[in-house]
Amino acid sequence: MGPDSVDDGSADDQRRRRRLPGDEFTPFLPLKRRPALKSRIFGTRAFFRLWMAQVVSATGDWLGLLAISILAIRLGTGNEGAALSLVLAARIVPGFFFGPVAGVLVDRWDRKRTMVVCDVGRAAVMVALPFVDTLVGLFLASLVLEAFTMLWGPAKEASVPHVVSEDQLATANSLSLVAAYGTFPLGAGLMALFGRLSTALFDSAWADNVRLDDMGLAFYANALSFLVTGWLIFTLDLPKRPRSEQDEAKGRRLVLDNPIAELREGWRFAFGNPVARTVNLGLATGLIGGGMLVPLGAIYADEVLGAGKSGLGVLITALGLGVASGVGLVTWRQKYLDKARTFTLALTGAGVFLALAASIGQVHASTSMVFGIGICAGSVYVLGFTLLHETVEDELRGRIFSTLYLLVRGCVLLALVVGPLMEDMLDRFSSLLWNRHLELFGLEVHVPGVRLTLWLAAVIILTSGAVAAGSLRSGVRASTASGLLEDKAPVDVLDDEIRGDSEG
Repeated sequence: MGPDSVDDGSADDQRRRRRLPGDEFTPFLPLKRRPALKSRIFGTRAFFRLWMAQVVSATGDWLGLLAISILAIRLGTGNEGAALSLVLAARIVPGFFFGPVAGVLVDRWDRKRTMVVCDVGRAAVMVALPFVDTLVGLFLASLVLEAFTMLWGPAKEASVPHVVSEDQLATANSLSLVAAYGTFPLGAGLMALFGRLSTALFDSAWADNVRLDDMGLAFYANALSFLVTGWLIFTLDLPKRPRSEQDEAKGRRLVLDNPIAELREGWRFAFGNPVARTVNLGLATGLIGGGMLVPLGAIYADEVLGAGKSGLGVLITALGLGVASGVGLVTWRQKYLDKARTFTLALTGAGVFLALAASIGQVHASTSMVFGIGICAGSVYVLGFTLLHETVEDELRGRIFSTLYLLVRGCVLLALVVGPLMEDMLDRFSSLLWNRHLELFGLEVHVPGVRLTLWLAAVIILTSGAVAAGSLRSGVRASTASGLLEDKAPVDVLDDEIRGDSEG
């Protein structure tokens, strides 16, 4: 019996030592828990809090802009157009002078504290606005409000890479676009709601004393939105700068000529680094062409498509849906995209779709082309901001994003002003030479000024795309020639090269 037992045991041992098919699998392995929906969309709790702050702030911005515009029209009785232009100029013009300095200040100061102070300051301005009864007072209040906004924006953008991982940056910028522009209907809805509420409250004497009319309610709600935003930012866990950087910043404040040197350093990087240069010039010059769609959309829908005001609504809807689709596509495929190349392709695609839209006189076909413009525009925005977040070092981000805002502001303003003037001039030119009709290859083509202007806008965007692609290629060639491409991605190599130049 003993030998048999030994033999059985040894046989069992041999079977245990022998690996049979399927032995490598362990039954009933615990499955990984799927991340919560909020984590999959926002990446981190910190970015979710920052995004919520942007949603609340943007809603207040739209509400405040509508309320300030209505107040300007009421105060400028008899000269409503001039009054509105004056107040809106106070929101646009200061950026050309204070914008670059704001970037330097954001890079010097603690960004979290900067955003909180700006929110409190904007809330104070909004609380005071219901008691402003002159255009001069409204103009000055708008100037102060815009100064705070120009500090808050770059500080927020510079903080994004600290609260979200690099592989989530495209998603973060897509969500930021939604927060910035998707909140306009909410702001407009609140404005309409306050108009109805004021009719119930304004009959009371106490309501009159504290200005609880539609304007007052809107301004007070805007002030509350800024305070909520400030609280969200205040409770946000943002990394503090190393002590050495803080001491260096304190030392630089004592030297008067350093702001110019720091500003020069930021501009040198913005237009010297091939990726930053591509994004800045691509977004800015592309907006000159794309921005012309805003003032010319109604004329295009009427004269080219013959669709009237209803046609303009269809085009705006198609453009908005296209932008949303472009943002969604980039977010979905971000891990597989060559961001720099896709940026230039999307920019070029926007020009192609605009040229086709301007050439087509049929509503449905033109609407599909406008939808294509929206896809490309949404992709360009998200990819441009993502490339800057990935490429720019933390100590330069404030200056780089303030430079981008300055260029975008200038190019959009140029498009809004030049577009209608160009359309009028080209329409006169076409009427004089061709009676607004040309015959090409046996076909009669209607060439009003709006169609010629949109063709010109398409050429500007296509040129911008070609310049952006050439800028990237030249940067890669320069890096290749200097032997820096070993085991590095092109963006990393270009960053090292520019950083070495600035240090030298």
